[in-house]
Amino acid sequence: MSIPRSLQKSNVLIPAVFILLVILYAPVIIGLVGEWYHDDNYSHGFLIPLISGYLIWRKRARLKELINPSGDIGGMALVLLGMAMFVLANAAAEYFTLRVSLVITMFGLVWYLLGRKVATATWFEILFLMFMIPLPYVLYYSMTFPMQLLATKVTVKLLNLIGMTAIRQGNIIHLPGYSLEVAEACSGLRSLISLLALGAVYARLTQKGLPRQIILFLSTIPIAVAANIFRVFFTAVGAYTISRELAEDFLHTLSGMMVFVVAFIMLFIFGAILKIGTKKS
Repeated sequence: MSIPRSLQKSNVLIPAVFILLVILYAPVIIGLVGEWYHDDNYSHGFLIPLISGYLIWRKRARLKELINPSGDIGGMALVLLGMAMFVLANAAAEYFTLRVSLVITMFGLVWYLLGRKVATATWFEILFLMFMIPLPYVLYYSMTFPMQLLATKVTVKLLNLIGMTAIRQGNIIHLPGYSLEVAEACSGLRSLISLLALGAVYARLTQKGLPRQIILFLSTIPIAVAANIFRVFFTAVGAYTISRELAEDFLHTLSGMMVFVVAFIMLFIFGAILKIGTKKS
């Protein structure tokens, strides 16, 4: 399958196709932006397209040299797959699949119109857009409660370990004169999603070789869980030793910010360890 030479030389065709893509997916994009705005769990969605665009812009000179619009059949197959998902998801009102089809169609168009080499060079930046898509609520809430229980169990054990009296009842930590509930917002899933996006970019920019990038990216999961447990533990200690009012207000806000600080420090340290391994090998 090939593109006519007249179209290959056209400076209008490729921008026009992507403009049509934006028009076709305009309701999907508007819905995404609205969810980023109204749902704090996905407020990081505003940053994802900006980061992706910046990463592509950094390699713009190299990409110009790689452009070869050969009309690869692999790219067309992805476009057809994305369009099929678009039609079926619209018919079933299944928003997650509908949004995923946008990324797949975009990647297919890049591959088909700009060539395999450009698609290979930008696969990360395009697939990174998946982080802007909210998880299906069924999946989100099925993951939330187990993470609430995990944070509660580990925090109670840590409190008992340092000599503090604490008893767990479900996702509630009972302290002398005070009960601390590990709510859905404190499950750690919100910070996990944001940190996964951060970990993906950090791994891509700092590690050489895909295996090390994958290892550092996957390490974000236990790091995010550990950082959230630290947050709950920090709040519980504040409530026990100082006051419940301070724990519910100032410490709760402070610990929320500390999650990202602690997690990034841990991610930075593990990334540095992986780099040492790279130099030795």
